[in-house]
Amino acid sequence: MVAGGVSSHLRPSRVEELTRTTEGEIIPMTRSLKGFQDQIVLVESRGLETIDLPFWNPREDGEAYGRSTYREVMKALAKVVDGPPRIETRDVSNSTFHKIRAHVAP
Repeated sequence: MVAGGVSSHLRPSRVEELTRTTEGEIIPMTRSLKGFQDQIVLVESRGLETIDLPFWNPREDGEAYGRSTYREVMKALAKVVDGPPRIETRDVSNSTFHKIRAHVAP
């Protein structure tokens, strides 16, 4: 399983609009895609930074999302995000929610 971390600057006073857009447009768009597992959106306390963590299994489905639907997601977020996002993908090592444990070599 992989998580794609997307960090963005928010325009001032746009947290509620980010939440509405995520719930009303983005999650329905991604939920229907093959390999989509979960999505967590974090907003820092001042409401100026956000981190979006979509989870994909297998990695290839997350990569396919990045080549296709991600453009639509960014169009939906254009009204709340200021500037280009920073994107990083990481393998999920541990997750109590997804019941994943790190593989430890014998």
